[in-house]
Amino acid sequence: MTLVSSPDPVIDANLAIALDALLAEQSVTRAAARLHTSPAAMSRTLARLRRVLQDPLLVRAGQTMVPTPRAQALREEAAAVVRGLGALLSPGASVDPAGLNCTFTLQAADLVGAALAPGLLRLSQREAPGVSFRIRAEELEAGPALRDGRIDLEIGAIDHVDPETQVEELVGLRMVAAVRSGHPLTEGPLTPDRFAAAQHVAVSRRGRFTGPLDTALAERGLHRRVSVVLPGHLAAMALAARSDVVCLVPAALPGADPSPLTHDAHALGLHLLDIPLTLPPLTIGMAWHPRHTADGAHRWLRDAVRRALRAPAAASGPTAKADASEPERDDTGRHN
Repeated sequence: MTLVSSPDPVIDANLAIALDALLAEQSVTRAAARLHTSPAAMSRTLARLRRVLQDPLLVRAGQTMVPTPRAQALREEAAAVVRGLGALLSPGASVDPAGLNCTFTLQAADLVGAALAPGLLRLSQREAPGVSFRIRAEELEAGPALRDGRIDLEIGAIDHVDPETQVEELVGLRMVAAVRSGHPLTEGPLTPDRFAAAQHVAVSRRGRFTGPLDTALAERGLHRRVSVVLPGHLAAMALAARSDVVCLVPAALPGADPSPLTHDAHALGLHLLDIPLTLPPLTIGMAWHPRHTADGAHRWLRDAVRRALRAPAAASGPTAKADASEPERDDTGRHN
């Protein structure tokens, strides 16, 4: 729409809004009331529009005003421009998940991804059948990957502090020991000495043999034997189910609902034991780039992740000491 006929038009959205009101109301007084301004101010605006468009627009016919042919031709176009401005400058409308047709890329540790996938699949099938998920291992530097759009969401222990990254804490966790059925540690009290003397499997993407557990043992003058280091918790749990090694599994805090993160441990028949040491707490969160904060599709994704991680998983398989009904919440997002 061209409202201005001068060679160097100045775009003034207020003029378009005033033109729409004047042509719709065909009255300076009513147009002023519609735009919450004074009749005198609206009269000045009408005079300006007449100069810009080189047309009287509204002319008096008895006690009323009638539009000129040019005004009649502009009426629908002016209304469309105002609707477009309203859509452009309004907050993002909520998105109907059923209409989404996209793929979200998430980055998470193996156990977090395994815990998330069933819940996300259920939610997408029920609410957003056109949505697919790509869950990547922790292979990208999350800050740049979020900024570049290579991943939509990072889920885990968020340890980067890029100033623009948005972070939301999701769940608090603790680490417990997981052992096979019939393991010697399931018999009798589990003391720090007995725990340290057992064979252990460590989980580290970088191949490290030590972590916070070793620091806690060293404070008591103890040292554990790590027989093997694996890059993910799922592999470590599978090994623990078929041998005498002890692996660590993230579990819910005392009193909370069972966590989806312990579902695989239960499915493997592992017993979950309280560790007789004080270990630092774990917090699982999600991080995203702020350009997605107000996006309706991304809001649905973040809400789906919240619901998937906080949905209690049915415990299956035997357990020893505390933790068949472990708190629900996420694994250690980022491995050592």
